[in-house]
Amino acid sequence: MINIKLLQSKRTRRLFKESFWIVLGQTMVVVGSLVGVRLITELLNPSEYGELALGMTVAVLVNQVVFGPLSNGAIRFYAPAQEKGDLRGYLNAVHWLALSVIGFIVFLLLFTVVGLLISEQTEWIAITTVAFVFAVFSGYNSILNGIQNAARQRSIVALHQGMASWARFLIAAGLLMWLGASSTLVMIGYLMAIILVIGSQYVFFRKIIPEKVLEVNNGKKWREQIWKYSWPFASWGIFTWAQLASDRWALGIFATTQSVGLYSVLFQLGYYPMSLGTGMAVQLMAPIFYQRVGDASDKGRNARVNALSWHLIWLALGVTCSAFMVALLLHTKIFQIFVAKEYMPVSHLLPWMLLSGGVFASGQIISLYITSQMKTQEMVVGKIATASLGVILNFIGAYLFDITGVVVSSVIFSIMFFFWMIAISKKINTVSGAGLRGKKYAR
Repeated sequence: MINIKLLQSKRTRRLFKESFWIVLGQTMVVVGSLVGVRLITELLNPSEYGELALGMTVAVLVNQVVFGPLSNGAIRFYAPAQEKGDLRGYLNAVHWLALSVIGFIVFLLLFTVVGLLISEQTEWIAITTVAFVFAVFSGYNSILNGIQNAARQRSIVALHQGMASWARFLIAAGLLMWLGASSTLVMIGYLMAIILVIGSQYVFFRKIIPEKVLEVNNGKKWREQIWKYSWPFASWGIFTWAQLASDRWALGIFATTQSVGLYSVLFQLGYYPMSLGTGMAVQLMAPIFYQRVGDASDKGRNARVNALSWHLIWLALGVTCSAFMVALLLHTKIFQIFVAKEYMPVSHLLPWMLLSGGVFASGQIISLYITSQMKTQEMVVGKIATASLGVILNFIGAYLFDITGVVVSSVIFSIMFFFWMIAISKKINTVSGAGLRGKKYAR
């Protein structure tokens, strides 16, 4: 009994320590982003800020379709590789896959530049090129962060998350004050910042690499497993990217880049902080989920994780409702503090962006449980369907009601995504029996 209590005490202390570092890291990210929005909006007018937002959709594309899926696979298989004593083979597999996707991105960049030349849209070549390069370094950084998070090196992850957020905006603001207002300069500042962060990442990451090479080195096996797990993320990645980018492009087509800039500030103050806030729970719990379920073959372990995931979902929804009510009362004050006065006309839409971000993030917690069960293929249809509907809603909303229409479409999309993830989760639990067992373990 004493040993059990001692073990539980150690686990509690470790979980508290990890929670502290995650909260600190995400707080640094949120505060850095809010300060950054203030800085950049003071130096760029809404039209220039809209150009930056459109350029950033390139980086989002690369993350959603290429590096995001690989990062998820790397995180998921760290614990099994550690259990089997083959971290070297696992790391070799991740490195090989990363180099492969970088080659694909270079091809995609060349194809895009040729397309811009043919269409005589040469003014977009500079920012697009920088955005692609930024996406490569940012994606590589996300893989390093993911592996370190899976290794539960929370302090290192927190350090680099905060560093990336603050360095990105400070360097970009410095370039703008030195060389003048330009959306391309901001992107160059983002690139310089992420290169700086990766340099620091490399120093710490070497501590994870085993000094001794074991006889077990199944690099090919790990590549196959990571690919099998990750390809569904890539399959729906293009659709989720389209949903994420279509709000800005729809406004760019049916309105102006000024509308894009106003909406982007609204997104960064509303949707983004809610996603990050709930993301703290995901970052904390993902390695714990994966360690607890192992290879997802034990129904009892699966059930305990299912019960835990629902506690997190209710917590996320509670925080979302609270943030929505606060924003209803204080949206004007929030905009006065965090953005330039040119962006004030859209402050009344802030509560609804907070609601959209919070509901979507709650759905992401459900998807974390699904991925812990090695059921990524079960989400393909749901992810593609909801994202496709989201794209359609964004274009309809932008065409009919400008920014307000896009915000409403965002709320509708998040609700659809949330309930679809619930349906998939219930289907998995029905097959495995984890739902009923989860209620037992939750008591």
